[in-house]
Amino acid sequence: MKFMRNKARSIPNTAGSVNSLRELLKISSPQKSKLLLACVCVVIVNTAVIYKPIILKFVIDDLFIGQKAQTGFYSLTSIGIIYLLVSLTGSLFGYIQVNVINAAGQQMIKALRERVFQTIQLLPLHYLDKTSSGRLITRATNDISEISDMYTDVLMNLFNDIFLLTGILYAMIHLNLELALVALAVIPPMAALVTVIKNKVRRNFFTVKHIIGKINSFMAENISGMKIIQIFNAEKEKEQEFKKLNQEYFQSTMIQVRLNSFLRPASEVFQSLSVAILIWYGMGQISNHHIQIGLLYAFTTYVKQFFNPIADLSERYTSIQSALVSTERIFDLLNRKDILEDLDSGIPMDEIKGDIEFKNVWFSYDNENWILKDVSFKISPGQSVAFVGETGSGKTTIISLISGFYKIQKGEILIDGFNLNHLNLRDLRKNISVVLQDVFLFSGTIKSNITLGNPIDERTLSEAIQYSCCDSVIDSFPNGMEEPVMERGATLSAGQRQLISFARAIAHNPRIFILDEATANIDTNTEKLIQKAIENTVKNRTTLIIAHRLSTIKNADNIIVLKNGTIIEMGNHSKLLQNNGYYAELVSENSLTNKVS
Repeated sequence: MKFMRNKARSIPNTAGSVNSLRELLKISSPQKSKLLLACVCVVIVNTAVIYKPIILKFVIDDLFIGQKAQTGFYSLTSIGIIYLLVSLTGSLFGYIQVNVINAAGQQMIKALRERVFQTIQLLPLHYLDKTSSGRLITRATNDISEISDMYTDVLMNLFNDIFLLTGILYAMIHLNLELALVALAVIPPMAALVTVIKNKVRRNFFTVKHIIGKINSFMAENISGMKIIQIFNAEKEKEQEFKKLNQEYFQSTMIQVRLNSFLRPASEVFQSLSVAILIWYGMGQISNHHIQIGLLYAFTTYVKQFFNPIADLSERYTSIQSALVSTERIFDLLNRKDILEDLDSGIPMDEIKGDIEFKNVWFSYDNENWILKDVSFKISPGQSVAFVGETGSGKTTIISLISGFYKIQKGEILIDGFNLNHLNLRDLRKNISVVLQDVFLFSGTIKSNITLGNPIDERTLSEAIQYSCCDSVIDSFPNGMEEPVMERGATLSAGQRQLISFARAIAHNPRIFILDEATANIDTNTEKLIQKAIENTVKNRTTLIIAHRLSTIKNADNIIVLKNGTIIEMGNHSKLLQNNGYYAELVSENSLTNKVS
């Protein structure tokens, strides 16, 4: 029941659809000329469609039945040529229309996809922490695809159908109002039926979108954690979870299929009924000499042409609804400007000194459970400081706050004497490099993972590789720095990934260097290389270290010991051992492994 309530709350109202259409029109504005040309093509194509039955009516009533003299344009040959030219013109402009609308649609989708990716890059961590990657992937792929289909397949066809309906209606009324009213007598009951079905279609679309987002999240999570699944033999359990989700999606999709499949047969039934009524009434009118056979033929042709776009509109309604739902979801993301990070505002700092100060800082991820409680400390430029404490004591949180990923609730964080909240985030992060325990490498090459696409000159790159001791890794590959790297660096060892991450950090020449458990998952030989890399890196840089290995932190200028979100000790390694407090207890308990918990 809870799941159903959540879905019900997620269904936007009609105003949401209107706003979505407005947003789509804004995106369409750069393609105005192409859309206008496509509209002109639609008018010409449908004018040709509407005039062909009129030409045939003239042939039947005037030349065959009326036996008018065939001279000049009043001849089968001339009229046949005109009919052919009208058909060729319609086909030619139909071809132009398809190409123009597809080109315009792809340009718009390209721009929209870029906006979505740019927005995702600016989402703050507190939003990403609460949002599954599958939901974002769904919006960037499935939802974009739905809108793409609407632009390239539905949008112009919708205009085409509406114009055709309008033209046929005008032609029928112009030819004979009485016959037109008879032919369209079935429209009111058909409209009532479509209204009932469309409401069910719309509601079900949100269910389908919700479940496909859950499936994408499930797939992304399980692919990332496949090693754990296989180690713990959890394949069957995960398969059952997926089957359950897939069954939900199957059932929702089948509802959609049944609703969709009902519309066209219903339209065909109403079309046949309209033709039958028209023939029954028309034959009586012909018997009374009120109308001619050619007019009845033209009307039966128009009725078929009239109901074809109605059937198309009925089918496309599902596509339109799907695209509108996707549009609402995408612009719900794009319009969250209130939460997006503004990287370019604030006090510019091209180069910072590395002076860091926490003043009575309180922080909570959920505004309830405090992770940091009244934390205060000062780090001078060029100083190396280690943070030690049990899991959950707030070490990594401090690093995240310094990088500007979260906002504190109380207190103040100063960088070079300026409140961090007032600084230019792009400049701040440009001066910070982080080496994490779980190194993330992108698909590409070793070089692209070091530079991350930034214009780093060869000399700086070479020095970074040398200082990080990554040259031994690069030399071991036949392609050197151009060696391909698979997703997440799957084909590299933990030590190789770690050394590459050090080279990446050094190559960007930071003023603040952060090591977050950077030596936790490596072997002894690699640790020696990393220790040397750290020695090369920390010179003239403010260095913050979170580590479990005593060898990594014992030479730090200052060690800050945290427990339950508060600082309980502070000092260098020797001083803290002399104090014989919590730090000394940690060292003593782990002296055999040479680690600090």
